[in-house]
Amino acid sequence: MCGIVGVVQDKDCFTELYDALIMLQHRGQDAAGITICNGDHLNSRKSKGLVREVFNQNHYERLKGNYGIGHVRYPTAGGNTKEYAQPMYVNSPYGISLAHNGNLSNTPDLAKELFHSDLRHISTDSDSEVLLNILAHEISKHKEKDPSPEIFFEAISNTFQRCEGSISVVSIITDYGLLAFRDKLGIRPLILGSRENESGGLDYMVASESAAFHSNGFKIKRDIAPGEAVFITFDGQLFSNQCEDESKLTPCLFEFVYFARPDSIIDGVSVYEARQNMGERLAKKIKAEIPLDDIDVVMPIPESSIVSGTKVAESLDKQIAYGFVKNRYVGRTFIMPEQNLRKTSVKRKLSPIYSEFKDKKILLVDDSIVRGTTMKEIVKMCYSAGAKLVSVASAAAPVKHPNVYGIDMAAKGELIASTRDIAEIKKFIGCDHLIYQDLNELVDSVTSLSDKIIDVEKSIFDGKYPTNITQEYLEVLAKRRGSKI
Repeated sequence: MCGIVGVVQDKDCFTELYDALIMLQHRGQDAAGITICNGDHLNSRKSKGLVREVFNQNHYERLKGNYGIGHVRYPTAGGNTKEYAQPMYVNSPYGISLAHNGNLSNTPDLAKELFHSDLRHISTDSDSEVLLNILAHEISKHKEKDPSPEIFFEAISNTFQRCEGSISVVSIITDYGLLAFRDKLGIRPLILGSRENESGGLDYMVASESAAFHSNGFKIKRDIAPGEAVFITFDGQLFSNQCEDESKLTPCLFEFVYFARPDSIIDGVSVYEARQNMGERLAKKIKAEIPLDDIDVVMPIPESSIVSGTKVAESLDKQIAYGFVKNRYVGRTFIMPEQNLRKTSVKRKLSPIYSEFKDKKILLVDDSIVRGTTMKEIVKMCYSAGAKLVSVASAAAPVKHPNVYGIDMAAKGELIASTRDIAEIKKFIGCDHLIYQDLNELVDSVTSLSDKIIDVEKSIFDGKYPTNITQEYLEVLAKRRGSKI
């Protein structure tokens, strides 16, 4: 999972890009980067680390230009060194810089095509570098013609024909403008915002989440549609085109469960309201399966569970307690690149307020249970703090299958629900009661808020991949992540 942003405005845009990346930091903690175009020159800075660690005053003074793109990364496919930080760049044609959120599932085949047919060399095993070179090759087919939105849109149509997987992209065509596009299923979010500038025209921002808009006064204009591309010239003219006819809006369900900020709106759905729905529906199942006398207080795990957990407490008419203090200087453990980092970071991330646990029956509410190791440590903390009884409720259904669209769930063997039933999971976690949300209720929590979303991408729950995914690919992906199928 990554965060991307692109800006076109009538003045230097570094501040807007930096602020937007800060708002998208939850989507990636491994690396950050910004590339800005100033005339026919690209100015870039990228490195491993958080946004505030990668950029300083010197970069503010050096990265000049009125349109640019930014990226925050957490590693899925590919390596975990500085070379994998984005935006990535190729100098031909025109000079193209690209930032990508998602994952290509046919990267090896495409890399061979690039080398043998397109005569392009790939220096990493990053699917984003492959995507960049595919796009560059398709644009270069028209290099005898003057660049135009029509040429860029045709290149994207051809790129969609060659690439499989999830694709949300912002890119710069040097000295021409910003090009953004989204795959035909709309798996990863991409939203367009605008604001009026001092010249009376419009500035534009394209980002992974609408939360990136607020700090700089951008307003939601609309979502980029599945299979759509937009091109914004450096002087603020906007063009759009549907580049894939067979498109269907199928956003990732896990965006609403965990990844997105609660103040974001994705494909017209408020993430906050979706999580409220999840809590309300989860409470109904808790009432049916757990004696209410076994619950003194409801305790959400901060932070992505607070909305759903609060709704659970309200629906059960139980006291809510915020018994864990989150260390905000420790990142999200789920998206840390290595399993040993996740384990050691749980106690650094959360510390209990002992008075909230002593001699109480606690119902923990979390957004999801993925590997189970984090929840196991949290349950231990509850008992160590004096809890009499600990129940666990997941606002999401059991996660059973690998994710191939940009989330770090590359191997089935890492997922606790893939090989254990509820009783076995409860024993592993060490809790007294365990409740999972029903998948149909989880889906309805989102789709009931929108007339546009008929279905969602939910393969991590049901194993049904909307693109062509083979067992061989899953095995290769698991091997790259150093995990077992």
